[in-house]
Amino acid sequence: MSAPSSHRPTIVLAVTGSIAAYKAVEVARLLIKTGAHVLPVLTRAAKEFVGPQTFSGITGHPVADDMFDPTFAGEKHVELGRTADLLLIVPATADLLARIATGRADDLLTALVLCASCPIVAAPAMHPRMWAHPATARNVATILSDRRLSFVGPVDGEVASGERGIGRMAEPEEIVQTALSMLEPRDLLGLRIVVTAGPTVEDIDPVRFLGNRSTGKMGFALAERAAARGADVTLVAGPVSLQTPHGVRRIDVRSALAMKAALWDAIGTNLDKADALIMSAAVADYRPLETSTTKRKRSAQPLDLKLVPNPDLLAEVGMAKSASKPVLVGFAVETGDDETILEHARKKLEAKRVDIVVANRADEAFGREDNRATIVTRERAEPLGVLSKRALADRILDRTLARCR
Repeated sequence: MSAPSSHRPTIVLAVTGSIAAYKAVEVARLLIKTGAHVLPVLTRAAKEFVGPQTFSGITGHPVADDMFDPTFAGEKHVELGRTADLLLIVPATADLLARIATGRADDLLTALVLCASCPIVAAPAMHPRMWAHPATARNVATILSDRRLSFVGPVDGEVASGERGIGRMAEPEEIVQTALSMLEPRDLLGLRIVVTAGPTVEDIDPVRFLGNRSTGKMGFALAERAAARGADVTLVAGPVSLQTPHGVRRIDVRSALAMKAALWDAIGTNLDKADALIMSAAVADYRPLETSTTKRKRSAQPLDLKLVPNPDLLAEVGMAKSASKPVLVGFAVETGDDETILEHARKKLEAKRVDIVVANRADEAFGREDNRATIVTRERAEPLGVLSKRALADRILDRTLARCR
């Protein structure tokens, strides 16, 4: 992992008062290792959790912690905002998010947020109940309406109290990777990319449905990274509990037939509205022949449920395609050993006339923050090892861009 250009980027690393503040030390170390120029900023509360000397020792720069520093000639928040290529806030507390959302400028960091002309990345960290609170949700929505500011995390995991839930700060490696990606050139600018994500569910009656284990995380990571890299992104999403990535046009669907209609609308009946289609959704293979309008009552007798095949959405597009665009990317989520999975991926590549297949194991994909995958084309099979879903998304987008060119 290295800084994305020959220019040595200047990153202002702002640390706030959370128990997760100790992880910001590792973020600083990793940033320095990539060659970045790191300027540390600590809030008053942050210094209750980690000492300024640690950050000054790692970065080689004194910690900025006060707007009213008599030793500094000029306005510190203005100068830092002008100098920074990126403002990285690790961790970002619920209190800080509230102050940013309301435009406060009552300390160095909040004034810097208002003054910075560079992208801003925040890594929220708080108790899951604080993250789930409606006030925090409103603040997050307000903050994300500012195209300069994006989030990495929070993630589902154990927090300081020992409880689990969404609120745990993303890991330092993920934060640094996201920060560096914000400094990359917008190499997908001008490309129109359609991504499908999540499961489809097929209703049996008003209460029950057939579904699968897909969470949509891979597809949402693809949409997020494609938009960050400049693409015009349409995300067709099955029923998932994920926030819409910043700058992404989202269409929510439920069933395979609804996804088919939304997909063709997004790519155009002549396939002229998209440069690439990435089908990461786990589309149900079958649906009930009949959907009951009333709840099916339980009985002592076995229930016979007749299923009929759903349309194969990726194959339909592949068969309709007569030119090099859109580039088609499919996923092969399989069970079995690696060679069996690769064999299935190669068959899908040929049978469905797609350009790229991302092959992975079901037990290493669904519900996780990372994935172990192999990118399969007609020319080669490229094992990628275990990557975060954001990192894997970038690899897939790199290969898609190469095809588009």
